Amino acid sequence: MMSATSTLAALAVGGSSDHLRLPLAMLLVFGSAKLLDELFERLNQPGLVGQILAGVLIGPSVLGWMTSNDFLASLAELGVMFLLFRVGLEVRASDLMKAGPTATMVAVLGVIIPFLAGWGLLSIWGEPRIESIFVGAAMVATSVGITAQVLAAKGLLQERASKIILVAAVIDDVLGLLTLAVVSSLAKGKLNILELALTATFAVGFTIIAAKWGSKAAERVIPRIHEKMRVGEAQFAAAMLLLFALSVLAVYAGVAAIIGAFLAGLALSGSVERRVHDMVQGVTELLVPFFLVGIGLHFNLATFSDGPTVVLAFLIVLLAVLSKLLGCGLGALRLGRADATRIGIGMIPRGEVGMVVAQIGLSLGVIAQHIYDAVVFMSIATTLIAPPSLKWAYKTVTRPKVEGN
Repeated sequence: MMSATSTLAALAVGGSSDHLRLPLAMLLVFGSAKLLDELFERLNQPGLVGQILAGVLIGPSVLGWMTSNDFLASLAELGVMFLLFRVGLEVRASDLMKAGPTATMVAVLGVIIPFLAGWGLLSIWGEPRIESIFVGAAMVATSVGITAQVLAAKGLLQERASKIILVAAVIDDVLGLLTLAVVSSLAKGKLNILELALTATFAVGFTIIAAKWGSKAAERVIPRIHEKMRVGEAQFAAAMLLLFALSVLAVYAGVAAIIGAFLAGLALSGSVERRVHDMVQGVTELLVPFFLVGIGLHFNLATFSDGPTVVLAFLIVLLAVLSKLLGCGLGALRLGRADATRIGIGMIPRGEVGMVVAQIGLSLGVIAQHIYDAVVFMSIATTLIAPPSLKWAYKTVTRPKVEGN
């Protein structure tokens, strides 16, 4: 007789009842995320960590109730888009533009040093050159969604270090995608300089134009939309259209959709009513758990069955942490040691971005399975390390009262 756990797992990951599978998957993911979120908050630990561990718990490595699939991946992508949109709504473009020079230095050093560290480690380990380069590329990425969630939840988005982290993460995303494009071209045996140059131009141009002039355009357009449109919640509808439009344009420009979502929020930060902020917050609270649980679902317990792979995985994690701390911290050193430390820690999580790079390398046949597992472990480990580390780094900052915290 099939046990209750086996029945639950079968239904969740692909049982015969199509009508039951969707609400059951939503229940398992959202319910487990919020349960562990509450538990970790009661233990005075970041609830975000609990949500990621919920994915590990219900995933293939432990209970086996859920596996990563296209449906959950889509909800996760939508969740992180709304998260970055919400973060953009809470900050002003003018404040972020002031952080530009320092953030650029943070991002550049935060790309170069991790890339060289990953490449160097795998080369010393005796792995092929292209595999070593791919690991370096995976260590370049920063998952801004993780840090943004921590800072937003604690009401720290207006801090100087937080603004630099956000801008640096946007620049890091552009540089990281260009690095991945170069590495992927090398893996395929051809490097199109003109194509890379055009991609870089479009990506940088789109980001600068949207960040610099988006707010001014929104301040003129949004009041008119509010007056002319007769649909319910006109401002929210207009905000959603801009969110998805800039996300699409961001992808076509050569950067991630979440950058477009962030820039859409940034453009609207000074022109929409408080009700739009509240509605976006509600949608974000619904969808972000799917992003966080999705990271935990990729955890592979089999990684720890091979001694050398375990050693390599922990070395990659160590270098991933130290290289971002060193690179990004050096870029912000003129702000003082405290802010430099906060910025370095804020750029540590690799999250889903590092896993995407590893997946591309695996699909191209240039990364072995054990290296892929080690990189995925690094992505999850750095994501778990960042929230409590940020909490420690910001402990001397006076936090404003945040509803629900």
